[in-house]
Amino acid sequence: MSLPADIAVGRIAGVFGIRGELKCDPTSAGRTVFSPGMELRCERGADSSNVRIVSVRPHGRRTLLRIDGVEDAEAAVKFAGAIFYAPRDRIALAANEYLDDDLVGCNVDDVSGKRYGAVERVEHFPSNDLLVVDGRMIPLVSAIVTEIDLEKRRILVDPPAGLL
Repeated sequence: MSLPADIAVGRIAGVFGIRGELKCDPTSAGRTVFSPGMELRCERGADSSNVRIVSVRPHGRRTLLRIDGVEDAEAAVKFAGAIFYAPRDRIALAANEYLDDDLVGCNVDDVSGKRYGAVERVEHFPSNDLLVVDGRMIPLVSAIVTEIDLEKRRILVDPPAGLL
C-alpha cells in the first residue's frame, strides 16, 4: 500500500487585513504543523510552488499566516483558495490516531463479513468523528470501530442494531 507523501494541512480562505496575512482553515492534521520557517507545498489550481511560512498566529478557529515575499493584500490575494501540503513525516500522530487521507478509500466490513462500502470522507464534530460510507455515518469510536488495518485498507466495525 502506498500512502500519499504529502498531506493537506490547510486551505486559504482569503486575505486578512492589508499587510498580506492569509486566513487559513487548517485540517485536523494542520492544527499542529504550522510554524515560522516551515516550508510547505502550495497548490492553486494547476499551479504548485513551495512557500516558507514567516509568521503564524491563532484567530478564532482559523490560523493567520504570513508567507515569505508576501507583504500586502494585493500580493496575498493570489493565494485565496490555495491548499497547503506538508510532508507526512512532519505530522506526529498518537497511538490509534489516523489521518483522514489514510482512512478514505478503506473498505468497511462488519464482524460478520458484510461489506458496507468504502470510506468517502471523515467528518469532524465536537463529540466524535464520523466515517461517511455510502451516505451512512459511522461514529469513529472504539465501541463501534473495532479494527483499522491500513495495510489491508480495511476497517472492521461492530455496529449496534439499527445503526447501519
